[in-house]
Amino acid sequence: MSESPEPPRPSTEPSLAPSTGLGVLHLFCRAGGALDVAAVLDAEAAAVKEGDQVVAATILGHKADVALMVLAPDLWRLRRFQSSVQAAGLEVVSSYVSLTEVSEYAAGLPDELKQARLHPQLPPEGKPAFCFYPMSKRRGDAHNWYTLDHEERLALMTGHGRVGRTFRGRVLQLVTGSVGLDDYEWGVTLFAVAPDDLKECVYQMRFDKASALYAEFGPFYAGMVADLATVLASAAR
Repeated sequence: MSESPEPPRPSTEPSLAPSTGLGVLHLFCRAGGALDVAAVLDAEAAAVKEGDQVVAATILGHKADVALMVLAPDLWRLRRFQSSVQAAGLEVVSSYVSLTEVSEYAAGLPDELKQARLHPQLPPEGKPAFCFYPMSKRRGDAHNWYTLDHEERLALMTGHGRVGRTFRGRVLQLVTGSVGLDDYEWGVTLFAVAPDDLKECVYQMRFDKASALYAEFGPFYAGMVADLATVLASAAR
């Protein structure tokens, strides 16, 4: 009986890069009994060797055990990382796909701040509390963000940003764009000094008019950032 032929391999590695910024993949995973910790660590090492960033967090609650946030300039590299950790025994139970961006309301920012949004360096030092949630702007009959003119939207977002800046030093926020890429329009990743900083930040910003009238939120994932070996050990069964 002849052996089955190996699947064909591409002659060159495919690539797909955004015109600006980075691709961002959030993977929320369960760690079963077949988890190969060494293989997951090898996947992280391979990604880092290519220049990609991998942020690991252990997740509290029933939604997932482990969160892996990966940032890369090539979406195929995100796919290879996902395939590697799945082959190593992490079951992806939820995910989010987005791109780093500078929003239309931040066009006047200094270039240094724009680059911090397009090419962030994560995770930030001294901020181990982690939270992720997706969100969209409301398109209802009474309140429709997309029927407002640009000047009104700019004024609302300027006020929204003013509230966020009161948490400078305590909370780092990265908003990534997902219009046309995932179920919501943005992904929001928060890193904070303490878990109650996350709670207070989200609470205060919900009183802002841009959120109170126009924001729709998806599920929240919360936990603690640590090195990947520590995160996997916390999830091992």
